[in-house]
Amino acid sequence: MPIPFRPNIAAMAGYVPGEQPPAGARLIKLNTNENPYPPSPRVADAIRAELAEPGADEGLRLRLYSDPAATRVCQAAAERAGVDRAQVLAGNGSDELLSVLMRAFAGEGDTVAFPYPTYSLYRTMAEIQGATVETVDFPADYALPEALFGHSAKLVLIANPNSPSGTMCSNDDLARLAESLPNGVVVVDEAYGAFAGESALELIDSHDNLVVVQTLSKSHSLAGMRVGLLFGSAEMVAGLSKVKDSYSLDRLAIAAGAAAIADHAWVSANLERIRATRTRLVAGLAKLAMPSLPSQANFVFVRLGSAERARAAYQHLREHDILVRYFDRRLLADGLRITVGTDDEIDALLAALTEFASS
Repeated sequence: MPIPFRPNIAAMAGYVPGEQPPAGARLIKLNTNENPYPPSPRVADAIRAELAEPGADEGLRLRLYSDPAATRVCQAAAERAGVDRAQVLAGNGSDELLSVLMRAFAGEGDTVAFPYPTYSLYRTMAEIQGATVETVDFPADYALPEALFGHSAKLVLIANPNSPSGTMCSNDDLARLAESLPNGVVVVDEAYGAFAGESALELIDSHDNLVVVQTLSKSHSLAGMRVGLLFGSAEMVAGLSKVKDSYSLDRLAIAAGAAAIADHAWVSANLERIRATRTRLVAGLAKLAMPSLPSQANFVFVRLGSAERARAAYQHLREHDILVRYFDRRLLADGLRITVGTDDEIDALLAALTEFASS
């Protein structure tokens, strides 16, 4: 007999993440926007301390549940952001927190809106809820689309910087958007915000219907630990806490996350290295007549002129053991998204693209 999935689940397509090569594969991996540098040494120290309880077998603490409130992570994040502890919620990566927001605000028939093109998981999460998705195309300059202002949607999601473009919307526009939605919530997804010069955190005290979602995956080199953060009003966080899974952050993730946040100097140094390499990458692409969008993230989106040429460049790089991201979608098919790796990795990428350009 057929499996009785809910109709919206049966009809939807699942999210497809970027390729993850098997362990030991000798590839230059520039396709999923991971940080090319390791996390703070304090992270490994904190994990070892969590595993090594004095006078007990190593790892004995793992038999116990983790702190459901992830207090150490939230307190460290609150202090770093300059907000009250009650304004922070931690989750299993920012994706869990986006799912919490969907479950809290978007039910069957409710509308969720966001610009296009952007993070495709937004659509998947909305469709799981049975919500109606409305997208508005970004203009050529990737400014915040005017059609979103005054929208009737329950949730309006803005990736800032946007993925895969890397472009930014100003805080003035985000504030204006929140003020135009008396019955909706603005979600500012700052997964890549640490690489930019501005954060919407300054808006949460003056706009109760605006939340900021961040992650330690990119900026703090903890993609493998899954630590996300949500910032909003105390009332917003209290309401969302009712929806979040109880123990979604395990003991090691809590220890790692708190340690990573505390070592601000290490994180800042890595961010500066990535920004400098991003500048080199953009300049190198320009010399090859491959223009890129003005990115404020740890990746760039480069235009190749046509979908055919973009696919050929992707394949050429793949044959040289370099992974980048190709999106076979409207408004994206003529380009590639390239993660900012180490200087050596970017040199190898530019050499392979130089060969491609001359072929």
